[in-house]
Amino acid sequence: MIGFLKPKSAQISLPDEQIDKEYKKLRWRVFLGIFIGYASYYLVRKNFSLIMPDLIEQGYTKAQLGWVLSAISVSYGISKFIMGGISDRSNSKIFLSLGLILSAITMIAMGLIPALTSSAIIMFIVLFFNGWFQGMGWPACGRTMVHWFSVSERGTKMSVWNIAHNIGGGLIGPLAILGIAIFGDWQSALYFPAIIALIIAVGIYFIMQDTPQSCGLPSIEKWKNEYPADYHPEKSEQELTAREIFFKYVFSNRFLWYIALANAFVYLIRYGVLDWAPTYLKETRNLDLSTSGWAYFLYEYAGIPGTLLAGWLSDKAFKGQRAQVSIIYMAFVLLFVFAYWFAQSMWLINLSLIAIGFLIYGPVMLIGVHALDLSPKKAAGTAAGFTGLFGYLGGALFANIAMGHIVDLFGWDGGFYVLILASVISILLLTLTINLKTKASK
Repeated sequence: MIGFLKPKSAQISLPDEQIDKEYKKLRWRVFLGIFIGYASYYLVRKNFSLIMPDLIEQGYTKAQLGWVLSAISVSYGISKFIMGGISDRSNSKIFLSLGLILSAITMIAMGLIPALTSSAIIMFIVLFFNGWFQGMGWPACGRTMVHWFSVSERGTKMSVWNIAHNIGGGLIGPLAILGIAIFGDWQSALYFPAIIALIIAVGIYFIMQDTPQSCGLPSIEKWKNEYPADYHPEKSEQELTAREIFFKYVFSNRFLWYIALANAFVYLIRYGVLDWAPTYLKETRNLDLSTSGWAYFLYEYAGIPGTLLAGWLSDKAFKGQRAQVSIIYMAFVLLFVFAYWFAQSMWLINLSLIAIGFLIYGPVMLIGVHALDLSPKKAAGTAAGFTGLFGYLGGALFANIAMGHIVDLFGWDGGFYVLILASVISILLLTLTINLKTKASK
């Protein structure tokens, strides 16, 4: 491991009377760090979608832009998996901050240097680098979560953390509008949010901590007196080799394969709707960026209560059964994809986007939680990266490339047939893990 990325070593234990107070204080700090940090990653991930209508007016086809947009999905999917393995053996606070800084610099350059938007090939390369740096975010947050929060509270805590997706993603539309109002050019949708993300990244470094042990605290299992069935105090706290992580705990786990495949179809719907919403609404409903940007906002922010409800249901009502909640959510996603397809009025379009946003982020979050539940905490980043690999190289990539070609060839109806089929397949795959959960014992 590169020297400056190495995990911080365990410190001498604090006096017993200080442990509870310090643990509670630092748990709030690290949670705030991964929440604000990951929300900021979204300020520099999906803003390219908002400038696609402007690029189409310059002569690019939807198929070309689909290929360009796919760069993020390809590189992010691979990076999330590879960086997951690296993050499991790295200092979380450095890893999270570094990825955000590099991603922000990439998007500032793309917005301010005209040559970087002069051809589809160049844009693909730039977005590929951005996607690679983006892959450093989720694994660092996953590693932090499993070290600071126990299994029995993880669904609820992860649901709260997961709305960082929506807060960051939802702010892109308003920030793009604000950037255009201030600077007067469409490129500001790229560089203005990135400048904000860069400033935040520096602050995150000073908020975050690595593991409890690096702060002189006991493991979360010992502090909560809550031990998963396969937890062993000494063995479970040892750092694993890359070979052990990949081959012993990830590739050989068939349930991880099931939820990873399901994740591909969930992500196809997530990005098939989200990435193409500005273009779809402009071409079929004649809505400009100012209007579609707010539709983007509604889609993302509707995911906040939906995600919180999914986490609460999986922890409390379904007692750790993540799959059942995901299946229920996906059934309703299918219903509202139909509604979005046939909606003519603005209120029904917004209602459909709000409903899909409310529902789709529940399964997105729960699949990530399920991956953490199914792996040792020293392999958590890799397990989450594995499901992310399928989500982005399968679902998001298809949503970017194939949706562009399908819509060019068969119109928007062809795109909606794809979304409907993806909903059905995701439900079928999730049923394969319907009775599986991780139990904690005290």
